Amino acid sequence: MDLVKRLLDEKGTTIYSVSPTTTVWDAASTMAEDHIGAILVIADKRVMGIFSERDLLVRVILAGRDPKTTPVGDVMSRDLVYVTPQASVGEAMAVMTERRCRHLPVLENGELLGLVSIGDCTRAVSRDQDFTIHHLTEYIHGKYPG
Repeated sequence: MDLVKRLLDEKGTTIYSVSPTTTVWDAASTMAEDHIGAILVIADKRVMGIFSERDLLVRVILAGRDPKTTPVGDVMSRDLVYVTPQASVGEAMAVMTERRCRHLPVLENGELLGLVSIGDCTRAVSRDQDFTIHHLTEYIHGKYPG
């Protein structure tokens, strides 16, 4: 199974982030423009939390807060879990399932390398399954090199 490192190599290591003082409105605008479901909240080169579409819905809209004046730092998810680049895609998926989150920061020796999503992991698993199915089909039909 693929490693998280390969996912980052394929998708790139662009890190979308905002500061804790950024308004929810500006963070949501950035997320919409960049077609991302979550954005890291970073201060002093340290990951402080993550702000996701779910945070926007539950902690801002349903809580009746004003997105134009509410700082992301007040409504971000703080209890972050992360994976290393050496983690398997299956391990990353298990963490996301257990913790009920859709995005995981990737850190190595305290350095932020990127962010992977459940969609990134699902695509990798699907690609691996397609590869296996293709080769098994060729084997069954006698086209497998022997």
